[in-house]
Amino acid sequence: MLRHFPAKHQKILKLSLPAALNSLLDMLQVITDLVMVGRISAYAVAAVGLGLQSLMFMFAILTLLHVGTSALLSRFVGAGQYRRASIGLATLLRFAFFLSLPAMVLWYLLSSGIYQWFGTAPQVEMLGVAYVQVLTWMMPFVFMKLVFVSALNAAGDTKTPMKVKLVSIVLNVLLNYLLIFGKYGFPQLGVEGAAIGTVIVNAIETMVYMVLYLKHHTPYFPVWYYSKSLLRRALKVGLPASFERALTFGSFMLFTAIIAHYGTAVLAGYQIGLRVEGLAFMPGIGFTIAAMALMGQGLGAKKPEQSREDVLLVLKYAAGLMFILSFFMIFMPEKIVWIFTNDADTIKEASLYLRIVGVSQIPLAFNFVLSGALRGAGDTKRTLKINLISLWFVRILPAFGLSWYFHSILMVYLAMISDTFVKAVWLWSTFQKGAWQRIRV
Repeated sequence: MLRHFPAKHQKILKLSLPAALNSLLDMLQVITDLVMVGRISAYAVAAVGLGLQSLMFMFAILTLLHVGTSALLSRFVGAGQYRRASIGLATLLRFAFFLSLPAMVLWYLLSSGIYQWFGTAPQVEMLGVAYVQVLTWMMPFVFMKLVFVSALNAAGDTKTPMKVKLVSIVLNVLLNYLLIFGKYGFPQLGVEGAAIGTVIVNAIETMVYMVLYLKHHTPYFPVWYYSKSLLRRALKVGLPASFERALTFGSFMLFTAIIAHYGTAVLAGYQIGLRVEGLAFMPGIGFTIAAMALMGQGLGAKKPEQSREDVLLVLKYAAGLMFILSFFMIFMPEKIVWIFTNDADTIKEASLYLRIVGVSQIPLAFNFVLSGALRGAGDTKRTLKINLISLWFVRILPAFGLSWYFHSILMVYLAMISDTFVKAVWLWSTFQKGAWQRIRV
């Protein structure tokens, strides 16, 4: 079907569509736990949902690897320097493994404090701590897998991660079914079973990538080499992005703390709404990956105007697709939320959230694609400034004030989407000025 599109559109769609599908499957793998424990109780939904949200702090570290790997290796690929790209991949894989070990220990030790800090019900805390402590064991696999996926995306290979994820999502559903509900002789482990299934699947995915890499089935060839200079270059770009993500997720946790005061039904509804919205994010994330790779490759080939044209075309596709998805979020949220839970109060709260965020999907596409493009160019300090200023002064602080004054979750959600619109305008202005063309990675 893609052959009917112009050549430039084919290039973008061949990158974006598999990446979008892979991101969608990645999200489905994460929310499979939430969907399947939703048949247990609202406590289970809140416990798993909050546990998955606490995982966002680990994603801050993963952003360091994702952005650093993508920005560095895409430049080498664009310049045709595959040996340097292979050395960079080997370096980042080793770095990812050793970085994952303290992250795993820290998350394990802090798991109980997460639920206490939010003041959740005792049943939510008990289930949540068991869930998170099991999940911590997947950290080394997740860190190394992300480097592999980012490296393949940087080289323009988005199909391999998609194929691996297609198999893993089926395996994840099967393991969850067996371990959560105790089918076919397996123990009935509830939320803990969901976590065990997720750990096993991530381990298998990482081993598949390692086999492909060692057997020369990737654009990179295996080398046993560690380059401190290449690691420093990757960290130079990745650290500001990681710092941004850490502070952003910390702010999101404060935002969740506001919502938690409205009760378990609102918190569970918010968690489900986030997962549904996350599914709508996937086209945007897929096109973001394409924008990051194409930006880096164009700059590596010394063709900044090509990078600009590619990013603008990516942006048009992302905005169009997310506009279509917004209709489902606005006009039929109850039917979507029912997949996650049959609790009437939770369905009502999740549907309210989805209707509000549905109107912000087009500016959200701008946020995704333009942030990804600027990061692909190595302009991570500017995206750090934009995201943090808007997040705190348009979203978090107004949300606290509006919640205190109006005692209405609706006003909190309105502050949230205002941040999305402000960032979209700011990022567009920054991209148009073109200072990203002069950054060295």
